[in-house]
Amino acid sequence: MSDFRYSTGPTRVVFGSHTLADVRPEVERLGRTRVLVLADPGLGTVGDRVREALGALAVGRFDGAVMHTPVAVTEQALALLREVGADCVVAVGGGSTTGLAKALAVRTGVDQVILPTTYAGSEVTPVLGETDGGTKTTRSSPDILPETVIYDVELSRGLPLGITVTSAVNAMAHAVEALYAPDTNLVTDRLALEAIERIARALRRVKADPADADIRADLLTGAWLAGTCLGSVGMGLHHKLCHTLGGTYGLPHSPTHAVVLPHALAYNAPYAKEAVRRIGEALGNPDAPAAIHDLLVETGAPTSLRELGLAEADLAQAAELATAKPYPNPAPLTQEGLAGLLRAAWAGERPSLGGPPRLDWLTDQVVSTIAGPPRLRHLLGDLVRRLHGFAIDNDLTQAEWQAGIEFLTRTGQLCDDKRQEFVLLSDSLGVSSVVDALTNSRTPETTPSAVLGPFYVEGPPELEHGTDVADGLPGVPLHVEVTITSTDGSPLPGAVVDIWQSNEDGFYDVQLPDLEGPVLRGRFRADDGGRVRFWSILPSEYPIPADGTVGDMLAATGRHPYRAPHLHFMLAAEGHQRLITQLFVAGGKYLDSDAVFGVKQDLVVDFPAGTGTPPPGRRVTGEWRDLRFTFRIAPA
Repeated sequence: MSDFRYSTGPTRVVFGSHTLADVRPEVERLGRTRVLVLADPGLGTVGDRVREALGALAVGRFDGAVMHTPVAVTEQALALLREVGADCVVAVGGGSTTGLAKALAVRTGVDQVILPTTYAGSEVTPVLGETDGGTKTTRSSPDILPETVIYDVELSRGLPLGITVTSAVNAMAHAVEALYAPDTNLVTDRLALEAIERIARALRRVKADPADADIRADLLTGAWLAGTCLGSVGMGLHHKLCHTLGGTYGLPHSPTHAVVLPHALAYNAPYAKEAVRRIGEALGNPDAPAAIHDLLVETGAPTSLRELGLAEADLAQAAELATAKPYPNPAPLTQEGLAGLLRAAWAGERPSLGGPPRLDWLTDQVVSTIAGPPRLRHLLGDLVRRLHGFAIDNDLTQAEWQAGIEFLTRTGQLCDDKRQEFVLLSDSLGVSSVVDALTNSRTPETTPSAVLGPFYVEGPPELEHGTDVADGLPGVPLHVEVTITSTDGSPLPGAVVDIWQSNEDGFYDVQLPDLEGPVLRGRFRADDGGRVRFWSILPSEYPIPADGTVGDMLAATGRHPYRAPHLHFMLAAEGHQRLITQLFVAGGKYLDSDAVFGVKQDLVVDFPAGTGTPPPGRRVTGEWRDLRFTFRIAPA
């Protein structure tokens, strides 16, 4: 059990599409009558829309917000706020405009209504970062929190891809650090994981369709949740580094967060293994630092501090500044360690936990090329995803995959009209039994099905009732009489019954080239009572062919090749579903370890000793068995 403290913020959230229209009602709900509009310098048109929506409530406008919230700029806006007598600020834009609104509110107590156009997330945090004299400082207070945040999906649909990606990864950073913050709790954990998953999912799709409203909604929601995490728990190394780099060297805010995040995460990973594992799950890649880096590459975002204008000569000083004051962080903070982190981030190296790269972009590309009928597209697309996932999850090497290709090639080369190695492979891996169960387990009132196996031959010879299919082969004589009925118990005259089995030594006729013609197999037609009667020999356990690839696999994995003794049946009747099944000899060997996982308890039956005069069809001296069974097959 973990102890924790959690406080919910008082901010009201309005989320949706075209919610800019709610700005005046929200100001009026707060009881405010004089609004100073703050707009990003590049959002003049949107600022005009906000001022128009406010009508007479808007008494002034300031479009001079600057990154990192310089105190000098705040003083200019503060003078205008006092001049117009504003009791509320409405800010529309990114993190810079939100920061300016917070700075004005903390100095004057005015209410704030924020309309974010990027994914900074700072609009729902009680944190304010300000720059003065080349140093960025932060403070946290409930008074800094805006009163209302209006998320309008339409305001971010035109956001350029570069800003979209970096501001969204900036938001993701809030969620990442929340998962290993010292005051983390179960609420922020769930919010953080949901934020990471939504942001990552949306970023993988936004390049293909930047204006998609659902994608933008996912990004806004993720930013809101991530910002909520930032406002609830303390931040660590990542945010400290970014504040140092931004405040001291003037690096752009969200691109700096994007570049630094995968490196800060890799630095902390050995000391926050469980958190990093969960982050990897949310990202869909266990190597979380590499996944974030790959996401930046895929979307064309910057990946190095060098691209952002940081000089290599500044790295040592940046590491020194970042370790000057202690702050909570999972990994120990050393000047040498941070210098290495910053150098890797400056060079744009790909951080990694040692796992495979994220390749879902490649999987998506392959799946996108699949055309044809819907069912084919679904099956092949799912197969591609699972094959790619198998390769990635197991970090498959080229040598291992080549060995697999060679195995499958040899499997195919062993197949002919008498041997089906691929069927054996399917059987011995249990796939045949899975498909059989999926196909036939939905009619419990029928006799259970079983796998077809590799030794069925189309068009077996049609035989008369009472025929001895063993044709003189050695073995304990077996008389078989089966009845075929529908599920209501009514007999099915004329039902076609194919049977086949192995000889006493465990071989089928197709495996014995010296035999002339079919043996131990045949086709019968049920009489008026739905009955079929024939003679054979008692089935024996036998090994599936183990001289090929399947045998190699069984040997390599410590498995035996034996099947429990059984007799095959294929039954068909007009107006009914075909049934493929097997009857297993009760007390036989390998019932609990059948090599193809084909045994079902309801198919294990007694083959009792025969008594009295044997039925006609075979001359019997000594022991014989007498099998009686009723098959119930389902109507079509």
